[in-house]
Amino acid sequence: MPKQQTEHLFQLIKSLSKAEKRNFRLYANRTKTGDETKFLHLFDIIDKQEVYDENEILKKAKNIKPQQLSNLKAHLYKQLLKSLRLQNANLDTEINIREWIDYAKVLYNKGLYKQSLKILEKSKNSALKNQKPILHYEIIEFEKLIELQYITRSIENRAEELTLEANELGQQIDTAKNYSNLALKLYGLYLKVGSVRNKKDMLMVSQFFSSQFQPPPNINECSFYERLYIYQAYVWYYHIIQDFVMCYKYSQKWVDLYRENKEMIKNQTDLYFKGMNNLLVSLHMTRYHKKFKEELDNLINIPEKEDIPINDNNLLLYNLFKYTHLINYHFLEGTFSNGVKLIPEINEFIQKNKRHLDNHRILVFYYKIASLYFGSGDYRNAIRYLNFILNYKDTGLREDIHCFSRLLNLVSHYELGNNELIEYQIKSTYRFLFKMDNLQQVQQYILSFIRKLSDMEEKDLKDEFIKLHEKFLNLEDSPFEKRAFLYLDMISWLESKIQNRPVQEIIQEKARKEKEQTHPH
Repeated sequence: MPKQQTEHLFQLIKSLSKAEKRNFRLYANRTKTGDETKFLHLFDIIDKQEVYDENEILKKAKNIKPQQLSNLKAHLYKQLLKSLRLQNANLDTEINIREWIDYAKVLYNKGLYKQSLKILEKSKNSALKNQKPILHYEIIEFEKLIELQYITRSIENRAEELTLEANELGQQIDTAKNYSNLALKLYGLYLKVGSVRNKKDMLMVSQFFSSQFQPPPNINECSFYERLYIYQAYVWYYHIIQDFVMCYKYSQKWVDLYRENKEMIKNQTDLYFKGMNNLLVSLHMTRYHKKFKEELDNLINIPEKEDIPINDNNLLLYNLFKYTHLINYHFLEGTFSNGVKLIPEINEFIQKNKRHLDNHRILVFYYKIASLYFGSGDYRNAIRYLNFILNYKDTGLREDIHCFSRLLNLVSHYELGNNELIEYQIKSTYRFLFKMDNLQQVQQYILSFIRKLSDMEEKDLKDEFIKLHEKFLNLEDSPFEKRAFLYLDMISWLESKIQNRPVQEIIQEKARKEKEQTHPH
């Protein structure tokens, strides 16, 4: 068994719950052949290992020869998947529908066409009810195959009816596919470059979107998935161009689509969670305090309010988005010291799920944790978490996070008075930003300002802070500069230096004023 497949087997075994392991042993013990005993013995040994060790397996399993091991591992992997499929058949609608299609195929192969069609009708009704268009289409194609070989005469004009149904569904699937492709391309673009940085970026993204997207004449007549992918495409487009008001509008439509189709929350919980995540991101960016807290509470209470399947994927996404937006809540309110209390719990979540979380998610968590420490005045711990990002080799993943991590790291060293390190940090940061073609006015101002701080007298500091603050205020509403203030609230930091007050106190004061205002939405 190749190394990658061995890793997959080890990961699969380690992902099993106690109940899943118990059910697998019951499933494996249904027969008592020698091979069954061997792969179950192999399972028990690997289950106890912290790190996969082939020598230990051969040492403990005397009945397994080295030349047998590769085939046994492949067999074990296959049997684990079969066991999990059986356990999930009644919990996952899609698996259940596919099981009925398999039964229909078995009956078809036996020449029992009427029985096969009866099961296909049942599976088709389930696919239609649960809005599974691709499975629905597969069932229709199977029905057509049977009709070509066996004239049922059960319904008049059966051929015409099936042909029309297949054509309509095929067109719907094709349209939804085009919208989902666009949404995925936009998401990939966001992961690569983050938000637009200049007019050139804006023109490129706008032209790409307009060339790829053809809005339907009436979106309300579209299928569930067509509407879903249209809303996703809009969310990512507006997120990239930093129009968070419009991002809020379409992420709300995404979430409302599920809330209007309650059955789909159960059937596709992962995409509902992702809609909730994007809604909360846009509410955070627009600083809509009341609505953010309302939707955060909705997210936290989902397990109690909604009938959702509790599987590993749903649990992972739920906790990922819950922790992300609990941190964002503290950013919004300026309660950084309280937010720091979440960090041990978040670190435990990251370590427990490191095999499942992609590097992009982990980088974002580290940046948010560093920002919590920075806001609470703990600059040493801020630098510690920023170093996790700075030492990550693939700087092409979320370039924006890498850029602002370097700036926050620079400011943290300044706060600690690490003057001997600052010159090196400035040169290193400047080289990185220049290489990434990411040196905007905000970043230039920060680098220039910190470069001359070491030569400045204490009595001149306040005037320099005021001058930089005025420059930043002029850039705050710039469409291509404002993203810097979303990642790094330098304006509040400067105000804290000017007023000689903690930065979180400044942000808390702003939050109170924002709550008093009528929100533009």
